[in-house]
Amino acid sequence: MTAVVETFGLTKTYGDLVAVDRIDMEVRAGEVYGFLGPNGAGKTTTLRMLLGLVRPTAGTIRILGTTAPRTGRADHLARVGALIEGPAFYPYLSGYDNLRTLAVRGDVPRKRVHEVLELVGLTDRAKDRYATYSLGMKQRLGLAAALLKRPDLLVLDEPTNGLDPSGIADMRDTLRGLAANGCTVLLSSHLLGEVRQICDRVGVINRGRLVAQKPISELGGAGCLRVAASPIKRAEEKVRQLVGADAVRVDSTALEITASRDRAASINRALVETGIAVHELRWQEPDLEDVFLELTQGGHDDA
Repeated sequence: MTAVVETFGLTKTYGDLVAVDRIDMEVRAGEVYGFLGPNGAGKTTTLRMLLGLVRPTAGTIRILGTTAPRTGRADHLARVGALIEGPAFYPYLSGYDNLRTLAVRGDVPRKRVHEVLELVGLTDRAKDRYATYSLGMKQRLGLAAALLKRPDLLVLDEPTNGLDPSGIADMRDTLRGLAANGCTVLLSSHLLGEVRQICDRVGVINRGRLVAQKPISELGGAGCLRVAASPIKRAEEKVRQLVGADAVRVDSTALEITASRDRAASINRALVETGIAVHELRWQEPDLEDVFLELTQGGHDDA
């Protein structure tokens, strides 16, 4: 599959601080690629280097088949849409007028402004002043601006920031739809749950280093089944018989069971048939800290 973004030994230092450390990244055409890492890991610095906003200390960047120049014009970025570190618009203009101003500068037809407003769900608020927008609405208007020129590559920094659950779901559907229509999406996030739901592949960055790059289905960090039942001691004994003693951990109110999600029904049935009351049974995704512990302490380097 064609690579839309490639970096080779990409590095950025600020004095003695190594913000990005020899990253080799590959984003493939038509995929949603999640750039995952905790705050301060180097995600935004990397994206800013890809977009020519920060000059790399070392390394090479190729975007849409073109090697990014060290200085001077970056014509290949005309095919890239981006939303980095929050959108910036004129507060006294409406959402529509802000987009129309950008469209005129970019020789984009008026019809496209209406299309992107509808795409991000802002048609009803298009005539309201930007200053009255919530943080989530500002994020959506920023996405609309990034889409004005129908980019081949869309680069987004924490695109769900400020969105409520409904807005997050809408954003997810929008980005998946863009990818289905041939737009490659590169997004950064520190939210593992969101990345799992939207992305095809991920790159995991920690302390400036790319510690993993793989399909989302192969991302490390084991989940568990969490079961609240009573009496808890009998429930523990029964579950240990089913899955093994080492697979069960007990806290004050529940069992945490290292087992696949599809074991939930059989465990629930076995407990109920034994006369144990099950108050809660749910799958618990691994959190980001667990993933990083596995990737960094385990000595993995799949980049």
